[in-house]
Amino acid sequence: MTIDVRPASVFEDVRTLLGPKSPGASVCWCLSYRVPSKVNNELRGPARGAYVEELCRTGPPPGVLAHDGEEPVGWAAVAPRADTSFARSRTIPHVDDLPVWSLWCVRVRPGHRGRGISHTLIAGAVDFARSQGAPAVEAYPLDNGGARVDLTMAYAGIRSNFERAGFVHAADTTSVLAGHPRVLMRLDLR
Repeated sequence: MTIDVRPASVFEDVRTLLGPKSPGASVCWCLSYRVPSKVNNELRGPARGAYVEELCRTGPPPGVLAHDGEEPVGWAAVAPRADTSFARSRTIPHVDDLPVWSLWCVRVRPGHRGRGISHTLIAGAVDFARSQGAPAVEAYPLDNGGARVDLTMAYAGIRSNFERAGFVHAADTTSVLAGHPRVLMRLDLR
């Protein structure tokens, strides 16, 4: 198995990872943190996919995709924090004024889990942010203390996976997801 992480600029590959089974469904498409909440609530059905398609066409792409050969098997959302709702968050603090990038979603397709793809995605997202001039990358994973986490809510990642990737605890947050506190982890790229 050779996993290759690439910028998410091919919409059909992004659709494979994020698109709903029903075209009219109003599911995440990984937009809930990417756009202001008003816009997120207004984007319904196919409009959500169209918005993501536009993000793929305009730079920088909305994240990175892991491929096993040509098959897309994983997704990580990464973008400048200033371009996300984390810029205005009351629960995820700002550590300083550094123009950091946020890494807020890591997803591996069923049938491909348990092969280390999430670790490869985190590293690929960091490499992508670095190539775009990011001075640091932040993540807001669950601090689950080893407890089991529902896979649906594990999209934010697990603290230990980010520690393994070299991120360090930078701050506590008041955000809770799936009953677990979230922490702010940071990797300095300077």
